[in-house]
Amino acid sequence: MLARLRDYLCVITGLVLIWQLFALVLADPLLPGPVQVAATIGSEWQSGALSHHLLVTLRRVLIAFVFAMLLGSLMGWVMGRSVRSDRLLDPILVLMLNLPALVLIILLYVWMGLVESAAVLAVILNKLPNVAVTMREGVRSLDPQLEEMARIYRFNGRQRVMDLWLPQLFPYLMAATRGGLALIWKIVLVVELLGRSDGVGFQLHLAFQLFDVAAILAYSLSFILVVQAVEWLLLQPLERRARRWQGAVQGA
Repeated sequence: MLARLRDYLCVITGLVLIWQLFALVLADPLLPGPVQVAATIGSEWQSGALSHHLLVTLRRVLIAFVFAMLLGSLMGWVMGRSVRSDRLLDPILVLMLNLPALVLIILLYVWMGLVESAAVLAVILNKLPNVAVTMREGVRSLDPQLEEMARIYRFNGRQRVMDLWLPQLFPYLMAATRGGLALIWKIVLVVELLGRSDGVGFQLHLAFQLFDVAAILAYSLSFILVVQAVEWLLLQPLERRARRWQGAVQGA
């Protein structure tokens, strides 16, 4: 863990030094250096704007992520367990996978208006099919011999979920979770840019209109840091703990 963190910090430090070098050589206001961007982050934080817009965006990301994971996992489970359901739902899934996110966002804004529910629903519908596809493949990979063992030993519902299905589906859940967060926060920024009056995407839109590259980088890097903090402080410890639990369950 510490070695990985050290390597990560070394890479980031190297990228920052390269960035600073290019900024000094070019001396162009369209490429502010890391010191100027850090100063912008500090001033935006002190004014309260940065924390406000970050929290607004994170709230939308969290709501969309939870609903997309729940609905997508349910859809993937049904499609993976039932051939008939898979045949019926697969055309809808393919359509949703190939429908551009921008088109869906614009349509929902036109149909529902520039409201919060339209923004969050657009993000959910864009992520849901990816979760469904991942979970469908996970459900299809469930070991039928273990299913037969559970039937013979009369596992109850909790035992089936905790001791049979979750250990096998865990890699697929983590893949859907990581991919979900990476995709959802990007779509949320587009949704905010197109039709909301707050959030990081809205601030990026304002900075773009003013050609304020320092503000664009400040808000972008701030949100990237938040996402990385979620990865390091939540997802990776959860994954390590769950893998130990998974190994203990499978070895029992």
